[in-house]
Amino acid sequence: MKVISRPREIADQAIAAIQAASDADALEALRVEFLGRGSELMAIPRSFGKLASDERAAAGREFNQARTSIEAALEARTRDLERTRLDRLAELEPIDVTFPGTPPAEGRLHVLTKVQRRVEAIMESLGYRIEVGPEVETDWYNFEALNLPKGHASRDMQETLFLNEAEDLVLRTHTSPMQIRCMQRYGAPLYVAMPGRVYRRENVDASHGAQFMQLEALAIDSDISVADLKGTVQYFAESLWQEGRKVRFRPNYFPYTEPSFEFDVSCGVCSGKGCPSCGHSGWLETGGCGMVHPNVLRNGGVDPEQYRGFAWGFGIERIAMLMYDIHDLRLFYDNDLRFLEQF
Repeated sequence: MKVISRPREIADQAIAAIQAASDADALEALRVEFLGRGSELMAIPRSFGKLASDERAAAGREFNQARTSIEAALEARTRDLERTRLDRLAELEPIDVTFPGTPPAEGRLHVLTKVQRRVEAIMESLGYRIEVGPEVETDWYNFEALNLPKGHASRDMQETLFLNEAEDLVLRTHTSPMQIRCMQRYGAPLYVAMPGRVYRRENVDASHGAQFMQLEALAIDSDISVADLKGTVQYFAESLWQEGRKVRFRPNYFPYTEPSFEFDVSCGVCSGKGCPSCGHSGWLETGGCGMVHPNVLRNGGVDPEQYRGFAWGFGIERIAMLMYDIHDLRLFYDNDLRFLEQF
């Protein structure tokens, strides 16, 4: 038994009426007329139960095609009417008060903040506690406790900004004073990472600044060696960049570590083969490290006969420059949105 229906004819009638609709109210009336619950078209499926099983699928497809074509016609006519309305408003009104307002510009994290947070997350995954400290330090914390007594030649390595005539109050030249403060506060064993801003009396150029940011890590335990230091730096480099990133260590001198090293990371642009980004050396200078000097442990209240430690650190600007292949440190502080909005 076939159901007496005419979905295609109803759809053709509806589409013709929709295309002639003059406004949104007329469209809504047509939607109710042809797709409402009481419409002739929507009553058709109630008769499907009277069809033979081999006829039901074809009838369903015909009904769905009719309904879909009506819905598409309604959407198309709605867009046409809205476009016509906007064109008319553009001619008659300088401002369409029905438009949403211009959204305010949203702020964003500075690229250095993003890099610092990423580095901190890696350090926390290694079990390090994040600690911050004062930027104004005493001479004792900034120098003497770090094995740099008054008159020590190594003080000349750091051009210092003193804050008083007695020269015993300074803008810290590194984050290393936090090593002493954390040892005094927590004792040993100890695993801390210490980010912060530091200050030097430097001539500002593409690779030097009078103020910049550092992050320093300190690990103290009863059984720590240079191998632990190297493994930690290697893990950090692979976590920050990618697995397979190589790290090399070069002997150096720092008064507060013995032995002392500088560490380089293989260039990610050329995979260590040599390119303009790395000066064709295949390596990028990254930071300094070493085993904590026994005098520094004593000044922090830790017994060097029972505990050993290693420290390592780097400039956050330096890490950002290596991550994004930036060649001028001053770009981070020029507040040029054309640069900052890239990150």
